[in-house]
Amino acid sequence: MHPPRPPPAPLPTLSTPASPPPAPSSTPRLTPPLLQTLPGLLADAHHAAALGRQNLDYARLSSAYTLAAQTLNKLGHYKPSRLTADRAALYADVSGSPLAAAAAARELAAVLRHQGQEVAAQQHIEAAVSRVEATGLTTGAQASAFAQMLCSSAYTAAVAQDRDQALALIKEAARAARDLPAVAPVGRLFPITPAAVDLYAVSVHWALGDAGTALEAGRNLHADQFPTIERKGRMHTDLARAWWQRAKPEQTVTELLAAARVSAAEVRNRPAIREIVDALHAKHAHVSGVRELVAATA
Repeated sequence: MHPPRPPPAPLPTLSTPASPPPAPSSTPRLTPPLLQTLPGLLADAHHAAALGRQNLDYARLSSAYTLAAQTLNKLGHYKPSRLTADRAALYADVSGSPLAAAAAARELAAVLRHQGQEVAAQQHIEAAVSRVEATGLTTGAQASAFAQMLCSSAYTAAVAQDRDQALALIKEAARAARDLPAVAPVGRLFPITPAAVDLYAVSVHWALGDAGTALEAGRNLHADQFPTIERKGRMHTDLARAWWQRAKPEQTVTELLAAARVSAAEVRNRPAIREIVDALHAKHAHVSGVRELVAATA
C-alpha cells in the first residue's frame, strides 16, 4: 500500500510584472522567456504525478520544483524561490527518495543563505547529508550526491564564517569525489566531478575571506572541465570574486569578460556579480575591458 498522497499544491506566482518599477542597475535583469516556461513545466509535472501516483512520479515533480527554485534564486527572487524550494522538499518526502530530498535541501539552503539564515540552511544540508550517507553509497549516483552535499555544506559553513567546519567539509568532499569520473554520466542528478569540487573550494575560501587560497585552489581549473555553459561561466565568476576580494580589478575584469562571453546572463542576472560590475564601472572605469564588460552585460 502506498501512503496517501497530498493533493497537488498550487503553483507559486512565477510571472513578473509587465512593467516593473525602476530599480538600480545592481538588481537582477529578468529573463521572461525562462520564467514563463516554469509554470508550464510544473503543471505538466503535477499532471504526470496525478496520473501515475508512484514514488518516481513524485520524485520527478520534486525535481521540477527544485529546478524552478534554482532559477528563481539565481535571478534574485528569494521569496518565491523559498516557497518553491519548500514544495520541492514536500514532494521529495512523499517520493521517499533521499536523492530528490538532497536536491531540494540544497536549493532551500541556497535561498536561506541569501535570506541571512545560515544556521537553518546548514541544518537542512546536514540532514540531507545524513540521509544520503544512510543509503550506503553503493551506486555512482549516491556517491555523487554525497560529494555534492558535502560541497554545499562546506560552502554554507563558510558563508556562516565557521572556518573549521567549512575546511573540514571541503576536504571530505574532495575525498568523496576522488573516484568520481572526470565527466559525469548524462542524466545524473548531481553531475559533480573532482574539478567541480575544486571550484567549490574556490568559493569556500573566498567566502572565508582568503582570496589567495581561493585562487590557489582554482589554479588548475579550465572551462573545458565543465560541460555546461552555466558551470563554465560560474568558474569564471567565482575566480573573479576571488580576484576582486584581493583588490585586483584588472584580473577581475578578465574573468568577468570570459564569463560574459560564455554566458552574459551568468554575469547580468546574478545580483552579487552585478554589484562587482557596477563597482568596476564606478571606481575603475579606466581599466581595460570595463567598458566592454558593461556593454556586454547591459
